[in-house]
Amino acid sequence: MSDSTPDSKAVRGPRDSKADKRTSLPTFYRQVVAELRKVVYPTQEQLVTYFFVVMVFVVVMIALVSVLDLAFGKLVFSIFTGPGQT
Repeated sequence: MSDSTPDSKAVRGPRDSKADKRTSLPTFYRQVVAELRKVVYPTQEQLVTYFFVVMVFVVVMIALVSVLDLAFGKLVFSIFTGPGQT
C-alpha cells in the first residue's frame, strides 16, 4: 500500500457538522410513525404458518439437545464409574 492513498473519512477526523446536530423529539416521533407505516404486517394465515414452523423447530431442537444430553451423560458416567454401574 502506498503512502499517496488518501485516508477515509473515518480515519481523517470528526464528522461533518450535519451529523452532530440532534433530532428534536417531535421530529423523531414523526420519523418513527412514518417508518411504522412502511411495515408490512403478516396476514393471519402467514402468522399461523410461522407459529407452527417455529414450534416444530423448537420441539426438534429440544429433542436433539435432550438426546445429546442423555448420550453425553451416559458416556461420562461410564467413564468415571465403570461400564457396569450407574
